[in-house]
Amino acid sequence: MQQPRHHVILLGASGTIGRATLTALLAQGYRVTCLSRNPLSLPDGVAQSRVVFSDPADIRRVMRGLRADAILSCMASRSGRPQDAWAVDYRAHLHVLEAAKALGIGRFVLLSAICVQKPLLEFQRAKRAFETALQSSPLQWSIVRPTAFFKSLSGQVKRVQAGKPFLLFGDGALTACKPISDRDLAEYLVSCLSDPTRAQRILPIGGPGPALTPQAQGEMLFDLLDRPARFRRVPVALMDGIIGGLAALGRVSSAMADKAEFARIGRYYATESMLLWDAEAARYDADATPEHGRDRLRDHYAALIRGEAVTDLGAHAMF
Repeated sequence: MQQPRHHVILLGASGTIGRATLTALLAQGYRVTCLSRNPLSLPDGVAQSRVVFSDPADIRRVMRGLRADAILSCMASRSGRPQDAWAVDYRAHLHVLEAAKALGIGRFVLLSAICVQKPLLEFQRAKRAFETALQSSPLQWSIVRPTAFFKSLSGQVKRVQAGKPFLLFGDGALTACKPISDRDLAEYLVSCLSDPTRAQRILPIGGPGPALTPQAQGEMLFDLLDRPARFRRVPVALMDGIIGGLAALGRVSSAMADKAEFARIGRYYATESMLLWDAEAARYDADATPEHGRDRLRDHYAALIRGEAVTDLGAHAMF
């Protein structure tokens, strides 16, 4: 039996990537305590500690009793609302980092996002702000910026199964990505705890290539369903009009302001590739985007179609 290696505090264990990361940590012999705001349903033998993330004193009190060696965070805001992003992606993480520094915890692995390369939205700015704080800390750190997740590209599977066309923004080739599965990303995150070559580095990472456009994703779905490909193209200008209308209403309604921000997020992902950004050439570079893992989006789509997998986008569902 493999002996426990180190004690890791895991943040964000309630999400799909967090759960996959917990599985990977346990498989590699780590002792894990999940830090959470609410009670979690966890495997036997996994400890959890409840904490108030907005209270630095409570975080430090809880973490002092854990005597951990490292922190691995998959925690992220879920609503897209600017206030939530700054509360979770920045301030909650900052409070944990300050406690870690005070308690002598030496390692911090952060799950970020590749979209923070071009931060145009509040949640991206909040993530970048914490990245900066982490890089300035005395801890050994790794910042992992994954490309698109399988679940984020699965929102139209049921729609297409129901006989509806696949929605494309623009010509269907505005963007591309190298999607990565939860399992492969979790394996990569956990490896950062022990790989010295990944310390003090920002690590963009995608799944096995090639890069896929939305058009290619739709064609893949229709092929798996053995149906002729049907697409409906949505002009980006239509999205701009919707955003403008919601933003105007948002001046008098916070609910409409939140909808406008969600629409901006949708437009960003409809028009920006989830690949490494080459600032000098001012373009996304698929060839330079690192790859990891073995899981492929086509196999995930096939599992969804067979009913062997489930994708729950929750508040992030767009279709």
